[in-house]
Amino acid sequence: MMKPKSKRPLAVWSTAAFTAFVISLSPLGTYAAHAATVTEVKGTVSTAAPVQTPATPGRNTTVPPLSEASKQSTKPNVLVIATGGTLAGQSTDATSFQSYRAGTLKIENMVGELPNTDKIADISTLQFGNSGSSAYTMADLYDLSRTVDKALKVYDSVVVTTGTDTMEEIAYFLDLTVQSDKPVVITGSMRPWTVIGSDAQANLYNAIKLAGSGRTDSFGTVLMLNDTIHLARGVTKTNDYRTDTFETPMLGAVGYIDDENIRIYRAPLRAMRGKGQGKPVFDLSKISKGDLAKVEIAISYQEAGGGAIKGFVADGAKGIVTSGTGAGGISKEMSAARKDAIEKGVVFVTTTRTGSGSVYGGGEGIISGDNLSPQQARVLLLLSLSFTDDFNTIKGWFATYGTPEV
Repeated sequence: MMKPKSKRPLAVWSTAAFTAFVISLSPLGTYAAHAATVTEVKGTVSTAAPVQTPATPGRNTTVPPLSEASKQSTKPNVLVIATGGTLAGQSTDATSFQSYRAGTLKIENMVGELPNTDKIADISTLQFGNSGSSAYTMADLYDLSRTVDKALKVYDSVVVTTGTDTMEEIAYFLDLTVQSDKPVVITGSMRPWTVIGSDAQANLYNAIKLAGSGRTDSFGTVLMLNDTIHLARGVTKTNDYRTDTFETPMLGAVGYIDDENIRIYRAPLRAMRGKGQGKPVFDLSKISKGDLAKVEIAISYQEAGGGAIKGFVADGAKGIVTSGTGAGGISKEMSAARKDAIEKGVVFVTTTRTGSGSVYGGGEGIISGDNLSPQQARVLLLLSLSFTDDFNTIKGWFATYGTPEV
């Protein structure tokens, strides 16, 4: 399907309006697309009429209506949208922490097993899918995001359960695309539901409690695992087994859940600007799944060759993220391959493989990924190229949406 041709000028962000409170609130963590110290962005984005795209077979996108009891209730209405993962895992026995089948249990049954949920919210469920997180395609995430937005027209907030392997990418995709200001909380677990000492039940319960509280209204998508709340932008999985695996390098968590207390210690600038002021530019209703761009990641290492970049270009990649050494450096062979690819119109973003820290400024035809991880930079580049081919517009989005600087 062709991209919609209707265009409008991209909004320009001003420095003056927020300088005073930014100084007192730093660090605010994410979404400097709404920040004070951004460079003026020029370009165009699509604003055509909403695109109707059928859901991928096997994905349930039908949002259940509110029950009559929920309509009359004074408690918040929370919809839990389940995609599977370890949280829905069935272990071989009660002590098999690593021997289990992910994406087996149904969310309706799991929510039904949680104690005291009647004290925190009226809960409905939607089984979007039941797979490990890495099994989902970008087209699936398109469906998921639009389902979340559809749900938030009915419900007060949404919890999304996923596997943890690519949770940081799914969360950032939702953060960049969900148009509603209402709370979106993503959660999962490192141990399956059916083992002793599982973190699954506590994570799901606390995610529902957080979503229902409204404390992350206008925050975008947040993660809630291990009693810890992270913004989607910048969070990453740091260990393949430990329950405290998720961290936000450099910036840290935004809050914690201590029993009945939800403690928020910092907020993204989009929340400080107020309701309706931080809507993401990537409105998926304006494009189809067929418009989603192909973007890859090339890692640099000792004597890295240029074959990966050449292969990605030959395979039709419109954008490539380089995961460089130190502050974004790549090998001589990779650099030569990148130069050839840029001449063919491929857009490059440079990031570091170190796990934290910002990178060199982008050169000719290269965009700086600031301190975005390679995998999250890929998500932003993919969405950018899905909406425009204009290099300067994409560069502007990385200087705003892609940086936590205020």
